Amino acid sequence: QVQLVESGGGLAQPGGSLRLSCAASGFALTNYAIGWFRQAPGKEREGVSCISVSGGASYYTDSVKGRFTISRDNAKNTVYLQMNGLKPEDTAVYYCAAVRTIIRNVYYLQPSAYNFWGQGTQVTVSS
Repeated sequence: QVQLVESGGGLAQPGGSLRLSCAASGFALTNYAIGWFRQAPGKEREGVSCISVSGGASYYTDSVKGRFTISRDNAKNTVYLQMNGLKPEDTAVYYCAAVRTIIRNVYYLQPSAYNFWGQGTQVTVSS
């Protein structure tokens, strides 16, 4: 069964850290660009960070620059989102998504570009 599974969400205090993982099963992430998206209640889904197949190109939305880091470990078939300096406005359900591509150094910002989505993991930042 082809699926993406997110983990690592939970409750964090403002200024705290969480590391989200996106593990693929049933397929290899080697040829997939990955995106992390989030959706807060009453808001549209927002692109948070994306990474290319090679890992050499990445994107961060302005609100998380300098605080979040995306990385990939193809040997473990997993992509990570390290979130530091968490703020209450980071509270949302976080989703990872994958799109197969032969272009190794591009990432994709539009949710419609992605073929596979995980079920999401809740991140709550509160004191």
